[in-house]
Amino acid sequence: MKVLIIGAHGKVGRLLIGELQSKNIDFVAGLRSEEQIKSYKENNIPTQFIDLTGSLDDLKNSIEASGADTIVFSAGAGGAGYDLTIQIDLDGAIKTMMVAEGIGIRRYIMVSSIFSDDRSKWDASGIKPYMIAKHYADVHLRGTELDYTIIHPGGLTDDESIGKIKLVSGDESGTVPRIDVAKAIVQILQTPSTGKKEFSFVSGDSSFADVLK
Repeated sequence: MKVLIIGAHGKVGRLLIGELQSKNIDFVAGLRSEEQIKSYKENNIPTQFIDLTGSLDDLKNSIEASGADTIVFSAGAGGAGYDLTIQIDLDGAIKTMMVAEGIGIRRYIMVSSIFSDDRSKWDASGIKPYMIAKHYADVHLRGTELDYTIIHPGGLTDDESIGKIKLVSGDESGTVPRIDVAKAIVQILQTPSTGKKEFSFVSGDSSFADVLK
């Protein structure tokens, strides 16, 4: 397994790097700027330039060059505006799915959001454009032939790891530390039976292995 982390400079992405290193899982950090690449290389972290706003051909070449057989999509515009949200969280995500299918990458992990499929929650979220983008990216992913897993974590915090989670449904909500989202991704990567499944979760009292199976 070689994992391409798209969005490796984001908060979850950076934590995921540490978790993959601790498990000796081969990976490459997908980054959007030469400045980021220089910084990561100085720390002996393998990198690949990934421009989600660029052409489909350029993105294909970049993903192929990474040598990865698995993609984790954790990129996001991060509140940089509606235009970039559409370009990155929606169109950028879908382009990576198109490339993955086209070059034979099968495994694809999407970091989505809790309530991305519940329109009644979007207005109150304060991030409606992001929720819309996540919703339709997820819809597209479900229609692909990829061996995907979609995670819908609750409200993200920068708290220390609790190390346990629980599945939620309906109107249930809650929070989860970003580090535990990273740990959940690693568990999913190591659990083949999570293919074609989705998990909505928050902090809880069950182990990752018991929940993500």
